[in-house]
Amino acid sequence: MDLQSLKYFQFVAMYRNFSKAAEHFYIGQSALSRQIANLEKELGVQLFVRDTRNVHLTGAGAVFEALFRLLHIV
Repeated sequence: MDLQSLKYFQFVAMYRNFSKAAEHFYIGQSALSRQIANLEKELGVQLFVRDTRNVHLTGAGAVFEALFRLLHIV
């Protein structure tokens, strides 16, 4: 897990949108999606529920986001 992946998570969680988060970082949406998938694999939990239009935090994702806010990690 690296700091950049954590920043990607933070902005996807904030925007609730992979495309907007990718635009924020000036990267492609597919590259961002791969980074989040790798983070989820590394953590062993799904952080987001994705469908064709919406992105929602899972329970684990909400806990992870709350931890970020509490500790001011990124």
